[in-house]
Amino acid sequence: MTLLDNAKRLRRDMTDAEQRLWYYLRGHRFLGLKFKRQKPIGPYIVDFICMERWLVIELDGGQHQQSEADKIRDRYLASRGYRVLRFWNHEALLETEAVLERIHQAVRPAE
Repeated sequence: MTLLDNAKRLRRDMTDAEQRLWYYLRGHRFLGLKFKRQKPIGPYIVDFICMERWLVIELDGGQHQQSEADKIRDRYLASRGYRVLRFWNHEALLETEAVLERIHQAVRPAE
């Protein structure tokens, strides 16, 4: 299976947390910005990305706790100019407004 095939599968089989956040990010609903989901970048597939603000958003389940692989992935993305925001799945589901506020702060133009 190619990276693109895997990304398509991930788009089709989104977690509850991804579905919840995608509802707010899709279709330019969030501050008029365009977000994509399950986007391949290099050897990785990121959960959400706003290309115009160089922002990657990752939603993590328990398997990501203290993950060295996530640190390597974040360094890779940072080396290509992306800023990475990570949230736990339960945050996206139970504290959606707080997650959206943190994303808003991250995409707000520097004043």
